[in-house]
Formats: sequence, structure tokens, C-alpha cells
Amino acid sequence: MSKIQTINSNLFYGDFHALKNINMSIAENTVTALIGPSGCGKSTYLRLFNRMNDLIDNVKITGQILVDGTDIYNDKINVDELRIKVGMVFQKPNPFPKSIFENVAYGLRVNGEKNKSYIEDKVVESLKHSALWTEVSDKLNKSAFELSGGQQQRLCIARALAISPSVILMDEPASALDPLSTAKIEELIHELKKEYTIVIVTHNMQQASRVSDYTAFFYLGELVEYGTTVEIFTKPKLKHTENYITGRFG
Repeated sequence: MSKIQTINSNLFYGDFHALKNINMSIAENTVTALIGPSGCGKSTYLRLFNRMNDLIDNVKITGQILVDGTDIYNDKINVDELRIKVGMVFQKPNPFPKSIFENVAYGLRVNGEKNKSYIEDKVVESLKHSALWTEVSDKLNKSAFELSGGQQQRLCIARALAISPSVILMDEPASALDPLSTAKIEELIHELKKEYTIVIVTHNMQQASRVSDYTAFFYLGELVEYGTTVEIFTKPKLKHTENYITGRFG
């Protein structure tokens, strides 16, 4: 079943046509990698799913974006509720200037949760889910800024998980991390897809081939080719895709 579907989706920044007639269906409990050179529309496309592009002036969006069959650009959609359902992890770790515990509890508190034991349980569960619990269980009251970059990124993943999303968007989540931390994030993605649908933007071809089930190649705002990662990396249908995968351009 499709978790996310885009139908004839276009996005304009003023007069600039940034995304051109995108049609794509993303299956539940899969990892989909969005690849392509800088400025090709990958991150813009990713941000359609939690309406982050709404925050940019002079943006016009046409077509349909469906999450669980509902058009999320419908006037009746509550965007705050959508962003609970569709969590986001950014390129650079962005912990809040709070304790490790309060970073993870933040979304719960903002959404009005007051049950102390429920919050504690969700924080522990989310830290375990993000493969961070064993490293921080004895320092939950310490500042999140005391963690390494890789740990901070896993903390941000825990923060996204705490409010029980069903989709997690990741915009180059490992690009600022060292190889060891990157490997931990990739292992985590494999585990998380058992319970979540994940869409990841990455510039790293090896990473895309390692972590994803499906890969979409974008170029100049167009979806050039989309298929299983095995197909895209071993038998792409288009020469353009093959040239990008093999590093001939981009």
C-alpha cells in the first residue's frame, strides 16, 4: 500500500519552476532515497511531505500530495498535526539548549502531554529506538551539547520518534558526521523501517545503495527515474541515470 503519493506535483518559487510534474508512490515501511546533483529539487520534494515549503515566501504548489490517502494540502488539514505524523531530521544535528531528557520530551510537552510517567516512558523508549539509550542512560540531565555530533543526530531522531510519527524524513542526516557515526545512523535506519516509512535525501551514492529499498533520481526539478535500488544501481533504464550513478557528472 502507498504511504505517500504525489500526483502531478509542481512547485514554483516565484517564477522559477523548481519541481516539474512529479508522480511518485512510496510504499509503507520502506526506505526511499532521493538522489541527484545539488539544486535538483530533492530537498524541496522532501519538504512537500510535511509542508515545510509553506514557510518560504512566494511558493506556489499544484497537484496532490497524499499521505495515507489524504491530500495534505487540503484546507482542512491541521499542519501541526501533520508534522506530528511526518517527522523530520535535518542535515546538521540541531539539539535544543536543554538536557538530553528534555530534548526528547519537548514534542510531547508542546503537544500538551502532562502525564509524567508517560513522558518518562516515551523518552526511554525513543532513546532505545534511536540506539542511544546505552550511551546516555546515566546522564539524561546533562546538556545535549555535551554529546558528540553523531550522538546529537541520534538524539534528534529520538526527539522525532517521541511523538509517534508514521513517516520520518531525513535530509542528508549523516553528511556532517564521521564514518563511524554515519554507520550507526545507517544501522538505525535499517531498524526503524520496521515501524516507519523513511524518505532520505543523500548525496552519497554508496549510502543510498546501502540503506534504501527504492531510489529516485532527480535532475533539474524532474523525476528522471524511480525504481528499486537494486535496479537503479545495477540496471538503470536511462543512460542519464547511469551516468550520474557512475560519477560521470554531478
